Amino acid sequence: MKEKRSEEYDALEEVFDRQTLMTIYDLMNKNEIKNIFGAIKAGKESKLYWGTRPDGQAIAIKIFLVFTAEFRKGMLSYINGDPRFKNIRRDHRNLIYAWAKKEYRNLSEAYAANVKVPRPFTVEKNVLIMEFIGEDGETAPLLKETTLRNPHRIYQKLLAYVEKLYRKAKIVHGDLSEYNVMIWKNEPVIIDMSQSVNLGHPIACQLLRRDLENLNRYFNRINVKTTSTEEILRRIIGAADIH
Repeated sequence: MKEKRSEEYDALEEVFDRQTLMTIYDLMNKNEIKNIFGAIKAGKESKLYWGTRPDGQAIAIKIFLVFTAEFRKGMLSYINGDPRFKNIRRDHRNLIYAWAKKEYRNLSEAYAANVKVPRPFTVEKNVLIMEFIGEDGETAPLLKETTLRNPHRIYQKLLAYVEKLYRKAKIVHGDLSEYNVMIWKNEPVIIDMSQSVNLGHPIACQLLRRDLENLNRYFNRINVKTTSTEEILRRIIGAADIH
């Protein structure tokens, strides 16, 4: 086991700073991670690995990159105003840690509200561990990559999830589109929730409207009869609160 972990540690050392590597090593020692396999997705803010827990559960290990400053300004616009994240330090590394913690908390609240998202397991500093959506290291396809068997049902399911996020989890996804929904076993799974905001955020309603417009735009494009954004907003939050 020590030899296996050493190989994994060496492979990661080429990409991540020492503090991130120590975080991963700590998670291995805590039995949150048993194996780390190859990278399955890379973006400007994070890199996603496929791995397993000691019980064999497949996991996605999302490592937020501490050496990139490209998305810091955008990150602050989602953190500032969210009452769940007051008094955080504004230096770069602590912002990244808050961003990882924010996604973990958003996933936890969505999962508790019975919204289909990757089940979150733990977060430590800039490393988030969650359920792997897919099989044998191959991720489920994104909505934009899939030909749906029943697109109207998927559309209605996503609207129901948006409503549950708002009413039960008290959050808004904030970046919902065909790029942030996976289709697994003919069901939609909402992903990438680091930017999701609490309803107390000053632009929560604006972000909710944008999420609904994005969904309507996509499903209109594939010839699904959609409900107007205004009608959905009235159903979710009530006419008096729409702005």
